[in-house]
Amino acid sequence: MRIARYVHEGRERCGAVEGGSVRHFPDGTSPIDAASRAPQAAGPAVPLTEVRLLPPLRPASVRDFVTFEEHVEGVRRSVDGVGGVPEQWYAAPTFYFTNPHAVFGAHDDIPVPPGCTAFDFELEVAAVIGREGRDLTPEQAREHIVGYTVFNDWSARDLQSAEMKVGLGPCKGKDTATTLGPHLVTADELEPYRDADGFLRLALTASVNGEVVGKDLLSHMSWTFEEMVAYASRGTRVVPGDVLGSGTCGGGGCLAELWGRRGERTPPPLEPGDTVTLTVEGIGTVSNTVVTGADPVPLPTGRRRPRQRS
Repeated sequence: MRIARYVHEGRERCGAVEGGSVRHFPDGTSPIDAASRAPQAAGPAVPLTEVRLLPPLRPASVRDFVTFEEHVEGVRRSVDGVGGVPEQWYAAPTFYFTNPHAVFGAHDDIPVPPGCTAFDFELEVAAVIGREGRDLTPEQAREHIVGYTVFNDWSARDLQSAEMKVGLGPCKGKDTATTLGPHLVTADELEPYRDADGFLRLALTASVNGEVVGKDLLSHMSWTFEEMVAYASRGTRVVPGDVLGSGTCGGGGCLAELWGRRGERTPPPLEPGDTVTLTVEGIGTVSNTVVTGADPVPLPTGRRRPRQRS
């Protein structure tokens, strides 16, 4: 099943996508409920061209992992100026928490973050949790994944590079926009793509203004989604609505990877008017246009304080 959140005739709905149309579920049905219980769609078929697609769910939280070696190599060279993959990266599927309140739909405009001059996209796939769990094994974790969606982790590379010198990871560099969409595709629909090692072999394509800049396979991840969920649940809970991003694919899944490999900013950073289109086999396509954002509100630099204790 493919599940959409959308606005039609001024009303927000949740419904089942069937071909080029969507039919709404009974009022009060959430995307997680629909994916878990497969209710009957109650409404008439409405062409998707007549609705505005919203993000397919309101995330409870968003964890973004980094599971592609090729991406780590390229972006590390671009952002930090060093090559290779840190040995610690292989120890566990590392992630950071990003902003669940800054989620955009499949065709929404994306404003440039305040103060950013090196705006970038990141082509990812996200797993969505449908059932609570804690300290899960990978085998158990599969039963907790209710579906998948396309994930674009918009990134302000200049802000990211500066603030990561503090050692706390990305902050405003990743805080202003994440695209999810176009739909939530239930996990059973992607089982035919699963390979012998448990990875989903899905083709990934990224384009800027109609020109392909990146291609990869989702099965090039170094951990499966089930392993990622198991790690996320270690010592804590995963709950319905949690979103877990795969991390950016290689092969040009973002501009920064290409900048690191080429030693120059080619293609250039995104600017207002640029349209980024990401396609994932078996899931769908999101296409967002970059627009002018707000100017940064001025703040003072940190005060240097005396060390007297009395």
